[in-house]
Amino acid sequence: MLKLIFSRKNLNGKMKIYNNLKINKNHQNSVVAIGNFDGIHLGHQKVLNLARQKAKKNKLPFGVITFEPMPVMFFNKKIKSHRINSLFQKKVQLKKLKLDFLIIINFNKKFSKLSAEQFIKKIIFKSAKCKFLYVSNNFKFGFKRKGNIKTLKRYSNLYDYKTVVTNPLRKASKVISSTIIRKKISQGKISEVNKLLDRNWSIQGKVIKGQKRGRKIGFPTCNLKISDYSIPKLGVYAIKANNTKFHRKGIANIGYRPTFNGQNLLLEANIFGIKRNLYNKVININFIKFIRPEKKFKNLEQLQKQIKIDINQVKKNV
Repeated sequence: MLKLIFSRKNLNGKMKIYNNLKINKNHQNSVVAIGNFDGIHLGHQKVLNLARQKAKKNKLPFGVITFEPMPVMFFNKKIKSHRINSLFQKKVQLKKLKLDFLIIINFNKKFSKLSAEQFIKKIIFKSAKCKFLYVSNNFKFGFKRKGNIKTLKRYSNLYDYKTVVTNPLRKASKVISSTIIRKKISQGKISEVNKLLDRNWSIQGKVIKGQKRGRKIGFPTCNLKISDYSIPKLGVYAIKANNTKFHRKGIANIGYRPTFNGQNLLLEANIFGIKRNLYNKVININFIKFIRPEKKFKNLEQLQKQIKIDINQVKKNV
């Protein structure tokens, strides 16, 4: 499993992170957006920017309430590879949107039993004491997802808040959603994914020891497990790799290494110009472009030849 601690200094600063419901008074009476916000895509950014503008206009603190693990992964244990971003990446992206605070609710069995009204009373009213609540038009909450926009509006006077429903953002007449982005990731449509995210989609993790086959054939790689990220289309990608020490172009293969009869899904990255050992270092693999599907080669010579072609293509065109 990936260790998702990249650079803690990225989270230092103004945004206060709460892992419980004991909210400081200076973060109450606030403008709050609620949701999973997986990916922090352009649609999410629209909601959050509107909420921040409302907070600024009314001189109120601005925050987000999100859930960990994601509810869909809590209720369906079979869903393992689902996330667009890790929790840490989500925190980093939210901080860039100038939040005053972030509340991360532990989505467990007890919390899942809260009725819609209990959710409003306990979270929105007693803890956050929010004045303006920003949600998407399909927001569902409470036990068996029985709560919706109508529920929020019905209780708004009783619990002293105003519900603001944002219209979904559309691109080419289609609603931008995390579901669509996951589908595009699985199809290898990385260029489209990056446009919808307004940044490069990335997988972050700790470099693990492999069998050093890449080094033996002249192309050393950094190996990472995919963990609970959405699985991209298997194959070769142009990438940019970075951590706190370097920022380099490269190529990466995601797959089972059929030439070697591999059994486990692995991300292998050849980072241009990096020769030193990166074991146990946390790196970020930014996906730029899909190059070709994964393929089984008859021998190592064919594999070496194809890798050279892939590298030349990336160096010239990406």
